[in-house]
Amino acid sequence: MLKKIEFNIGEKHIGDGHPSYIIAEIGSNHNQDYQLALKMIDTAAEAGVDAVKFQTFRAKDHYSKHAPGFSYLENTSTYELIESLELNRDWQSSLADHAKSRGVEFLTSACDTEAITELTKLGMVAYKVASFDLPDHRLINAISSTGKPLILSTGMADMVDLSNAVNTARKAGNEQIVLLQCTSLYPAPAELSNLSSMQTMRQSFGCLTGYSDHTSGVHVAIASVAMGACMIEKHFTLDRTLPGPDHPFAIEPKELEQMVKHIREVEKSIGDGLKNGPRPEEQEMFEKGRRSIHAAVDIKAGEIITEDMLIIKRPGYGLVPSMWDQIVGRKAAKDIEADYWVTWDMV
Repeated sequence: MLKKIEFNIGEKHIGDGHPSYIIAEIGSNHNQDYQLALKMIDTAAEAGVDAVKFQTFRAKDHYSKHAPGFSYLENTSTYELIESLELNRDWQSSLADHAKSRGVEFLTSACDTEAITELTKLGMVAYKVASFDLPDHRLINAISSTGKPLILSTGMADMVDLSNAVNTARKAGNEQIVLLQCTSLYPAPAELSNLSSMQTMRQSFGCLTGYSDHTSGVHVAIASVAMGACMIEKHFTLDRTLPGPDHPFAIEPKELEQMVKHIREVEKSIGDGLKNGPRPEEQEMFEKGRRSIHAAVDIKAGEIITEDMLIIKRPGYGLVPSMWDQIVGRKAAKDIEADYWVTWDMV
């Protein structure tokens, strides 16, 4: 039996027994355009997410200028690309205020200690560490020391990586940890999603688990909720044709809205696991659609009821079929019309 885990991110409860926390990952899809960033916050809020997330890094502290390009980005200079995706840190306060005004939390992946200091002053309610930064225990220690919930994306990680990261956070006094299953491909094939690893991580580390989704579409993210994800992070764009590496595999506004809607429906569908008979809403179907014992022929009062006098059919107003052997051999207490259901007062 897993120990129940829950805590708050801002004013929202997350964890066992609470709705999945849905994060619209704006990341670098703002394209260094402040108005675009605001519009993305507005659109995500309208879709019903709990938070929007950006990424706070500086190219010079993030990548070597000698870093080779990634094959999926077609001969693009990694350093120059990352430099073109930097979030203007002067925007963060106003973006956070705007998000708050729209009823969603402003989150970001803080990629250096200066960012942590700046964001702490802004009152960040949680911090995210990207999969690529998971081995940076100094960064995890600095974030954990803020006392705010820590979201660790676990793409490419093995159990040793996870153990080291979780232990680093706990040594800093932070137990508010969410481990997100992730596949670090863009887009990621659905068959590599490995959603079952959420349960493995939960059992192994006693942490909440969720899913950071890089697959195309929304179906895998929705499936993860049915498998226990307490948090969903999904890349989001206003238009997949916009320039930038993360737009092509991100979902657009209508898809985001549908994802949120379907996640909330799936959560309601999971239920309490109890089997206590028909729900009140099923009562009519229970009575009219189930089988019960009926008279196969006209039965006169005083006749001994034999098997050939009975039939099992719908509706379910009569005695349940399991009472068959208790009815056979009894005397009819009144006339029973053929094709009518048999009740106790008739025998």
